[in-house]
Amino acid sequence: MNKPRPTRKLAELTAEFMADAFKKQGFARTELVTRWKEIAGAEIAACAEPLKLQWPRAKEGDEPEPATLVLRVEGPVALEIQHQTGVIIERVNRFFGWPAVGRIALRQAPLSRPRPRPALPKADPAETAKVAATLTGIADDELRMALARLGAAVKRG
Repeated sequence: MNKPRPTRKLAELTAEFMADAFKKQGFARTELVTRWKEIAGAEIAACAEPLKLQWPRAKEGDEPEPATLVLRVEGPVALEIQHQTGVIIERVNRFFGWPAVGRIALRQAPLSRPRPRPALPKADPAETAKVAATLTGIADDELRMALARLGAAVKRG
């Protein structure tokens, strides 16, 4: 008999191949991209996003030099982001805990914003009540109403 495998989060399943993709762009850890809004702040993250880290080639025996963080910015805000490079470098280095980034390079291009999800239509209260009336075998009121809303949504199609 086959034992069921434990359920795993999608983030756990994708972490390995995502880490490889990020490494190709110079990111040793994925957090700089995935937590960019927390690191840079909402105002900066709204108009700039990290593309890659460019690490200079280190000569043997020398201390590694800080990387160049390449940011994608949209047209007119590039000048504003350029003025804030010191703040961005400080925040990124504080996040890493060491001076990983020494300078910032800007690339003007549209940001890769996720498409907004369409708003879900509201459930019809009459249809929800009709479906709830058929669920008399369920004692938990919250569960019954949740199932009634689901049933009404399925009927709506």
